[in-house]
Amino acid sequence: MVASQISSGHDWTQYYGNDAPTKIDFSAANNIASAIETACLRFANNPALTAMDATLTYRQFDRLATRFAAFLQQEIGLKKGDRMAIMMPNVLQFPIAFFAAQKIGVICVNTNPLYTPREMLHQFSNSGVTAIVIMDLFLDKLEEIVQNTPIKHIISTSIADQLPAWKGFSLRAVMHFKKLIPKHSLKIHSFRRALSSSDGSSLVRPDVTLQDIAVLQYTGGTTGVSKGAMLTHGNILANMQQLRHASWGYIDEGTEVVLTALPLYHIFALTVNLLSFLVLGEHMILVPKPIPISNTVKIFKKYRITVMTGVNTLYNTITHDNEFKKLGVRTIKFALAGGMALQETVSQAWQLITGNRIVEGFGLTESSPVTHVNPLGQIPRAGSIGVPVLGTDAMIVNEKGEPVAPGESGELIVKGPQIMAGYWQRPEETAATVRDGWLWTGDIAKMDDDGYFFIVDRKKDMILVSGFNVYPNEIEGVIASHPKVLEAAVIGLPDTTSGESVYAYVVPKDSSLTVEEVRTLCRDQLTGYKRPRHIELRDSLPKSNVGKILRRELRDEAMAIRAKAASAGVAT
Repeated sequence: MVASQISSGHDWTQYYGNDAPTKIDFSAANNIASAIETACLRFANNPALTAMDATLTYRQFDRLATRFAAFLQQEIGLKKGDRMAIMMPNVLQFPIAFFAAQKIGVICVNTNPLYTPREMLHQFSNSGVTAIVIMDLFLDKLEEIVQNTPIKHIISTSIADQLPAWKGFSLRAVMHFKKLIPKHSLKIHSFRRALSSSDGSSLVRPDVTLQDIAVLQYTGGTTGVSKGAMLTHGNILANMQQLRHASWGYIDEGTEVVLTALPLYHIFALTVNLLSFLVLGEHMILVPKPIPISNTVKIFKKYRITVMTGVNTLYNTITHDNEFKKLGVRTIKFALAGGMALQETVSQAWQLITGNRIVEGFGLTESSPVTHVNPLGQIPRAGSIGVPVLGTDAMIVNEKGEPVAPGESGELIVKGPQIMAGYWQRPEETAATVRDGWLWTGDIAKMDDDGYFFIVDRKKDMILVSGFNVYPNEIEGVIASHPKVLEAAVIGLPDTTSGESVYAYVVPKDSSLTVEEVRTLCRDQLTGYKRPRHIELRDSLPKSNVGKILRRELRDEAMAIRAKAASAGVAT
């Protein structure tokens, strides 16, 4: 018996709201743009988005997105199915650019603005992006690699572009004085001018369906090199409805104030924060730079936050902030956690300050992303990711694909309308990951007798740093590219700040190799969270009888050293 041929047979409806919908319904909208446009009509005068104290109403948001969509379509010739990268932090320009792309059926490729040129090159080349909307702070990195990509059109924006005139002028002056904007020789379009180049009347709306791709969201999946998960309009709209269903009876349309500190280029913030709450007419507070944590605390001082999302590290940091503790925030209806395991001590500290526990959920990029969440009407179970969301089936199976008994560990597989269409131009990896509709997550989990799920471990060697996937193969490849390096192995070890941190073990080919040389290479080639915290030079690495490096032995050894040091009262 294989999992693809069966159903879990478990009924999770007992945990759903009594009057909540019983199925996914696409009759109101068959693409993301139309769903948002409906909200823009219903809540036209309500605040939609705020960033750096600049606010757009729903009417203004729709108008600006329509203008930018007309520019993309009529001025630079983008058409349905083309790919456009968006590379910026949480500023108003991000949702404007994203909404505009959805209006004309252009596929968005969300890009981490902290990526190195090497990482940018892979993503842009693989996805085939022909246009990019990018913050001017990163233009120098783009210039290094743009000739080796399909990019033809560069739309540049400043962090000050959507601020009031006087504030924008002052900020530009400061940035110019401090020489924060890198010099470049790229031919660019101005985002500001693009918005004023048309009133949007020339826009021609293509037929965009549930089956069309909306986003190429890059992830390592369960193996090595970054891959583009093809998330369709149907996938994302389904997950938006599933999230609305999960919060049924706990939020009110047009009244919530949602803190968005997680980056919008991450699928968690994009779907859970931006899209799911926009269609309900809520007010989104975007935080471009949540750390130092004082930036986030200021948001709580200025706005009556009722909903927020975050990862364990964000909640951990804020609960240790004295200013936040003094605020006595009691307006939050619920806080959602995902991206990495939520530590019970963090949840308890949050509850002590706010009066509410953090609700933990689970998801993957390949599932748009949410598959599980703890029911809001019940006390969250410590360590549990909750139950599957509406329309989602989930099972724990052994290596043969056979369901295991409650309490036994196995691989978590999920099935539902939010599961991706596949990996972009990678049919073999798609076939290995999605089998007859079931997504094999690569996570080891267990389910209790009540149908609650618990993540036990990860099947692969993936490392989770502050909610971001880090894959040893990529880092080992970068380190091994150094001419003085013979081989390298990378593992993840527990870290109280980031969940896990990256450790690298390197065997030199040239005895003159230094740790600093390796560190410099990683700094140049890898974004911050991927860089090894610890680098150790060794004469050899443990291997199997066929020559495979045994990362597990390295991890066990490191944990043993930690344990010994702890027993001796020595910090590691």
